[in-house]
Amino acid sequence: MPSCVTLGNVMKRIWTIIGVNDVPASFKWYQSLLGLPESEPGHSYFGQILDSDGTVLLCLHQWGEHDHPSLESADNATPGNGLLLFFRVDDLDLALTRARTLVPQL
Repeated sequence: MPSCVTLGNVMKRIWTIIGVNDVPASFKWYQSLLGLPESEPGHSYFGQILDSDGTVLLCLHQWGEHDHPSLESADNATPGNGLLLFFRVDDLDLALTRARTLVPQL
């Protein structure tokens, strides 16, 4: 699976892949956070969160599936090691309000 789409030498986008314990539940959580309509992931072990224009915003991958060394197990990785999530949104206040309803503390 490509991590970016290129046109000549110009990078088009990067797909961030996050290891999760439960792809369908995590899929629903991120869709809620981003204010996207609910849909189901393509597979029980992998899903792509898409923007309304089809742009891949985020990929979720089941820990331990397909022998990816960096997605072996949450127990073998330091939380946050090597991962930075940057969410670009149209309305920060609205996104922050949604985020605060999903987590006890930001």
